[in-house]
Amino acid sequence: MSLGIIADGSRVKLHFALRLADGQEVDSTFENDAAEFSVGDGNLPEGFEECLIGLTTGDHKTFTVPPEKAFGQPNPQNLQEMKRSDFPVDMPVAPGLMVSFADAQGAELPGVISSIEGDYVAVDFNHPLAGKELHFEVQILEVKDAD
Repeated sequence: MSLGIIADGSRVKLHFALRLADGQEVDSTFENDAAEFSVGDGNLPEGFEECLIGLTTGDHKTFTVPPEKAFGQPNPQNLQEMKRSDFPVDMPVAPGLMVSFADAQGAELPGVISSIEGDYVAVDFNHPLAGKELHFEVQILEVKDAD
């Protein structure tokens, strides 16, 4: 028999919202279909999962998650300077533009152009939420024990 208490391996169905400290909403399922995942499957950062442990069906809570438990602090090594000539000639290059590159394994690696100085373009490959304190609201709809 399931008590509906979230533990490692639990299958959880929930609504969530992720907001920045200023209240700006980054992501939410409250107006859409609920999210489902298993605790520990890697779908959520560990810091978010830690907030869920011990919650039960029906709980509706908000947590503050520091950057170290969310997407980490920005890594200066993830800021790369590239030549303007490395970009397609017809591509408009401007600060704030998201660009996508392939890494050594061929996986997509998104980056955001942070600045342009002369013939050089600075691209930030840090996660867009790195360094941000996040407010994580959850409403637990269903909890199933691990198989």
